[in-house]
Amino acid sequence: MTSAELVFVPTPVMGHLVSMVEMAKLLVDRDPRLSISVLIMKPLFDSELDSYTSSLAASLDAARIRLIHLPPVNTDVEISSGNFHNRFIESNKPHIKRAVADLADSASSTRRLAAFVMDMFYTTMIDLAGEFGVPSYVFFTSSAACLGLMLHLQSLQDEQHVDITEFKDSATELDFPSFANPLPAKVLPSKVLTKESVQPFLEHAKRIRAIKGIIVNTFAELEPHALGSLAGLGAPTVFPVGPILNLKGETKNKDDGSCRGDDVMEWLDEQSPSSVVFLCFGSWGCFSADQVKEIARALEQSRHRFLWSLRQPPPKGKVDVPRDFVDPAEVLPEGFLDRTAGVGKVIGWAPQATVLAHPAVGGFVSHCGWNSTLESIWFGVPVATWPLYAEQQFNAFELVVELGLAVEIKMDYYKDFMMERDFIVPAEKIEGGIRKLMEDVDSQRRKKVNEVREKSRKTLAEGGSSYMSLGHLIEDILSNMP
Repeated sequence: MTSAELVFVPTPVMGHLVSMVEMAKLLVDRDPRLSISVLIMKPLFDSELDSYTSSLAASLDAARIRLIHLPPVNTDVEISSGNFHNRFIESNKPHIKRAVADLADSASSTRRLAAFVMDMFYTTMIDLAGEFGVPSYVFFTSSAACLGLMLHLQSLQDEQHVDITEFKDSATELDFPSFANPLPAKVLPSKVLTKESVQPFLEHAKRIRAIKGIIVNTFAELEPHALGSLAGLGAPTVFPVGPILNLKGETKNKDDGSCRGDDVMEWLDEQSPSSVVFLCFGSWGCFSADQVKEIARALEQSRHRFLWSLRQPPPKGKVDVPRDFVDPAEVLPEGFLDRTAGVGKVIGWAPQATVLAHPAVGGFVSHCGWNSTLESIWFGVPVATWPLYAEQQFNAFELVVELGLAVEIKMDYYKDFMMERDFIVPAEKIEGGIRKLMEDVDSQRRKKVNEVREKSRKTLAEGGSSYMSLGHLIEDILSNMP
């Protein structure tokens, strides 16, 4: 039996790497003819990636999924630059080429290099795949609607000569094929509203049109309209195979060997069903001291039980993931922890998937990263949207307006490398969002969330739409293997 070797090239950040590794697991579990090498580039900033890959290596079947760590590279481009991804991947290409050449050399008559599967921001890898004579697939870590947005914006720019950056701070509403509702320009991703980043971003869309296929982390029952629009936008074959989730969640150990998060789960065990609002803003989510105080005031005034993952921003001018506060009291209003001791808990890092799975959690104040969105749907937890960066404003609009699955706190809030804002969301607005989220217990929205929850589970089961789509992807890979 000839086995097909796939080369996975993920972006080395948690939000992209985790879902791509879970995708690799799905493929090898489904078909014994597949094996996968995941090329892990060294990130330019300190992150928690190393601890994740170390724990991962011990749990994988090394004969089927191999993690190949590439040497670090030197690049003078800032991570906040609009051309960061292209420069970073170009710096890594010699190492990638060498690693793939080694894989090809070690292949035998029973194992052949079959395809590259690259991150949505690494489409320049298509040329390298061509050098090895294999097709390329893109793994799209966001929604089908976001894919439609990229393709449509690229057409607007290149065919209709629209300057997309003119939509910045505009009150215009735009018609997009991937949405049934008009889209406010104010929720467009910041990358397309900034002159230095719009061109590199839309170049990805242009290259995606020429690729063999697009693997999207979504499912047909969640985004029927968006998925139906993609062929008309010039997309190649699309394989919706989600929700792809790491349902075991991350684990982190304390110095004494116990697991971080154990005390959180013990606290949740003491709470009533659906009584707790969970606030968590992703691996990059953090706020200024003034904004933290407004969130604290909102929680105190709402009188709802809460679990708040509060992270400390990196030092000014330094690009890094947020860390836990040594003492959160230093940034919270005086006496807040004492006054709320009976109803709430302020923590640092949170085991998000595990928390969302707990029956005590009845609402989720989220940054609307796509992985977090899919987790909230999987566990049937309604969301209050507070996007921060990347395409999260767009995701928030999709959840609130297009799909009717969430309430809004502030849909056009940006806290981004490109569009840092000093705007503070006041406590009253945050409190209103929390109350609407937690007190509409019999709302149509909550019923919809539960319906989509059931669909998210059925779609992965044998005969489900994502199960079938994964099968079609495997057939496509094997039939196009050189």
